[in-house]
Amino acid sequence: MSKLYYRYGAMNSGKTTLLLQVAHNYEERGMKVLILKPKIDTKGDNKLVTRIGLKRKVDHLIDKDEKLINYLNTIPKDIACILVDESQFLTRDQVDDLFMFTKLKDTAVICYGLRSDFKTMAFPGSLRLFEIADVMEELYTICRCGKRAKFNGRIVNGEFTAVGDQVAIDGENEVQYESLCGKCYLEKVLGITEDNLKE
Repeated sequence: MSKLYYRYGAMNSGKTTLLLQVAHNYEERGMKVLILKPKIDTKGDNKLVTRIGLKRKVDHLIDKDEKLINYLNTIPKDIACILVDESQFLTRDQVDDLFMFTKLKDTAVICYGLRSDFKTMAFPGSLRLFEIADVMEELYTICRCGKRAKFNGRIVNGEFTAVGDQVAIDGENEVQYESLCGKCYLEKVLGITEDNLKE
């Protein structure tokens, strides 16, 4: 029976690059894949864009109100794997649709996304994937201090911030993100240092 995978990590952990590598591996062996991403991720429009310059057009953009199972029921039977980028933006119901599809159609689904937002809160799609995915794999990246980064710091107009809407796309409206370890997140984003703990 096929599985639902969730490969997650902080920004800059190579999620999209790995997705494209997995697609290449399948296709090199003559197998077909489908690539999906939520429409709310406007970076690259209808393409996946990596920080190292790789690009690829997606096969389907998922609307935020879409009943995903309706699309999944139309795909050809010879698809070996479905790859979903930015899956933290999926709804709980859309994740449930992917889970049901893996079991009832015996087709693997590999989702890639963030663990949490810039306030350390889980996205609805991420949370549901943590609840029901068959396999979870953390992807790693490095903080500015050299330690493993697990958090996403949001930078607006050159300054870290802990306020704002959960979704703000990297590179739009002066928004950027930086992967941080726990200590650097406390210091840079929240302004909490060891001296604060002594007060």
